[in-house]
Amino acid sequence: MPENWSSSRLDLHLDLDAEGGRRARLETALRDAIRAGRLTTGTPLPSTRGLAQELGLSRGTVTAAYDQLAEQGYLTTRPGAATRVAEVLPHLPAQVPADTPAHPPPHDLRPGRPDVSAFPARAWLAATRRVLDRARPEVFGPGDPQGRIELRTALADYLGRTRGVLTTPDRIVITSGYYQAVQLLCRVLLAQGREVAAFEDPGHDFYRDTVCRAGLRAHALPVDAYGADTEALTARTDAVFLTPSHQYPTGVPLHPGRRQAFCAWARSSGGLIVEDDYDGEFRYDRRPVGALQSLAPDHVAYCGTTSKTLGPALRLAWTVLPPDLVEPVVRVKQEDDLYTETLGQLVLADFIATHAYDRHIRAARQRYRIRRELLMDRLAAFPGLTAHGVPAGLHTLVTLPREGPTEADLLTMCADRGVALRGLTELHHHPDSDRPEGLLIGFAAPSERACPAAIDALTGVLAESITLPSARRPRPPQP
Repeated sequence: MPENWSSSRLDLHLDLDAEGGRRARLETALRDAIRAGRLTTGTPLPSTRGLAQELGLSRGTVTAAYDQLAEQGYLTTRPGAATRVAEVLPHLPAQVPADTPAHPPPHDLRPGRPDVSAFPARAWLAATRRVLDRARPEVFGPGDPQGRIELRTALADYLGRTRGVLTTPDRIVITSGYYQAVQLLCRVLLAQGREVAAFEDPGHDFYRDTVCRAGLRAHALPVDAYGADTEALTARTDAVFLTPSHQYPTGVPLHPGRRQAFCAWARSSGGLIVEDDYDGEFRYDRRPVGALQSLAPDHVAYCGTTSKTLGPALRLAWTVLPPDLVEPVVRVKQEDDLYTETLGQLVLADFIATHAYDRHIRAARQRYRIRRELLMDRLAAFPGLTAHGVPAGLHTLVTLPREGPTEADLLTMCADRGVALRGLTELHHHPDSDRPEGLLIGFAAPSERACPAAIDALTGVLAESITLPSARRPRPPQP
């Protein structure tokens, strides 16, 4: 029969009914638990004596099983210390759950990640208490697929005064994130017979892939110093996905002339613009650029989220829709997951209505501005590196000089030093030797105390790599 192994450290279900001898069965059970993520890296195991007593095995059997798994790389042993699951495991099979949490890198400079250590816990708790104190019984019942009216009302006011969005509560749909919004819009577009979507190039590959998996065909809109180029639109284009306030990844805002051109295209063709207000709240040298939606509210689906402002764990986002898309989107959302979690919506509504959200954004903007300035000061010491974009957002794109280490080399060196960031190449629709190479450096994710050390670790890699003689291939001219 399967055994439940209990100790002062953990409970674990081990199936010892498998074929083979007792030692082999214990090895298999422990190996499967590690592979499945039920025993995570660094977890201490019971002593050989303790586990033998609990499972009714000899101590020699347990010792032999531990020794074999240590030789295979699954366990680490040290004299006088507990046996632990290895920090670096052998290649694991595909059945390891995709959502098994990974250890965060020592220096997290990945783009698009906020400083979650600065989450306004006290203010959020106060808003939660106010919501629960006045909550009516119906709050705890089934929700509205479109979203709570309290949150939609608060958002209509907030987006109008801070982003220039033209809307009323009845045109807003609450989702669990931008990802869900994209999926819902794709289903509606396909149902309407629209099949071709244009994406910025370079652009966010994850959402481009999401659209393609949904069944639409994607084509590229080249990005230059003025943002996405409208000249690449074709007669077959049905929808355009843009990040106009702070283009991902180049960081340039969409030029006013091109804003007008995209809106003119949408009006004349009946096409849809999907506006991802990526980093729209975070501009450091001037007031943020207003939303594109205000120029063509009947042709733009404006999308925003709390993922970059508060934290991705909240799973709260919103889409402001043209009037004719509200009912179709709500219908497919109801088919998808019925409704978004209610209490979080009410707390966010209170958070916005009491202006706690505004205060949090202002404080975050100041923190991130200082961090960006620190990063830019350090990068200025490296001739040949070119920083792109306006002072905004949560990351900076730096393209590499024609001579020197490649993007892949630098990413490998950074990973070896515990520095996590992202390369530019994979964000192009068709990466090839003519594309510029670069690094996307996020400056928001580390805590206030950890950020300088993370930037130091990165600049240490850059200092080492640009002083080494290089016989690597020359680079193409930068745009």
